[in-house]
Amino acid sequence: MNAKVGAAAASAGTDAAERSVLLLWMIFTGLSVFAAFLLWRYGLIRLMVSSDRTYISSVIVVLYIATCIHCFWRTRAIAREGEVARSCRAILAAPDGAKALVSDARSLPRGLVTDHIRSLVQKAEAQAKGRIDQTLLLRTLADRLRGSNGFGAFVSDTLMKLGLLGTIIGFIIMLAPIASLDAADKVAMKSSMGLMSDGMAVAMYTTLAGLIGSILVRIQYYMLDSATQRVFSDAVVLTETHVTPALERRLGTPP
Repeated sequence: MNAKVGAAAASAGTDAAERSVLLLWMIFTGLSVFAAFLLWRYGLIRLMVSSDRTYISSVIVVLYIATCIHCFWRTRAIAREGEVARSCRAILAAPDGAKALVSDARSLPRGLVTDHIRSLVQKAEAQAKGRIDQTLLLRTLADRLRGSNGFGAFVSDTLMKLGLLGTIIGFIIMLAPIASLDAADKVAMKSSMGLMSDGMAVAMYTTLAGLIGSILVRIQYYMLDSATQRVFSDAVVLTETHVTPALERRLGTPP
């Protein structure tokens, strides 16, 4: 009963931290969408797409949108884990919270933090005596919380390299007519100047799209990594202050 009361108390601020993490991501994404709308309104995005004959800029945009969706999915998952950690703290901090550790902590809400607590309970039952060292289990928890966050660094680097690739291709297009350029042939000169202009447009637009996309992805995943680190820190404090002391008391470990 008290466990249910603790869970209800934890949900009284129903997902306040979840909303704060998601709200930060939504504010950033909203500003990005507003900036993209202004660029579209003034025709700059259409100009970029039409001027980039290699379509590298379009590939960068599509990859960036897919990465934003992945970042939203990961941010929501981390926010839920933060909620689980706070619910577990509310339950275990109750006067009879130690009873929640009985029967493999099945009364706790589902999540990676709860799985870590259950692993500690199983380790305590198997260990039978002595202090509980959760170092290795914490490393596993950290890896599981990070999940696929590294995808952001990979995409950021890929966007940057796609921009550089577009720069190289653009300069190749721009410099290709120079070898066969005849100053006396005005028609050929005009055609060559057009190709050089197209090549410069490809180089500039792809570089700009790659740089902006890479920076925006870095910012999003920096916020995600910060939220992940906060959840992990909360899990460490929770287990060190409520879980391992209760389990060690059950084992009869001297202080």
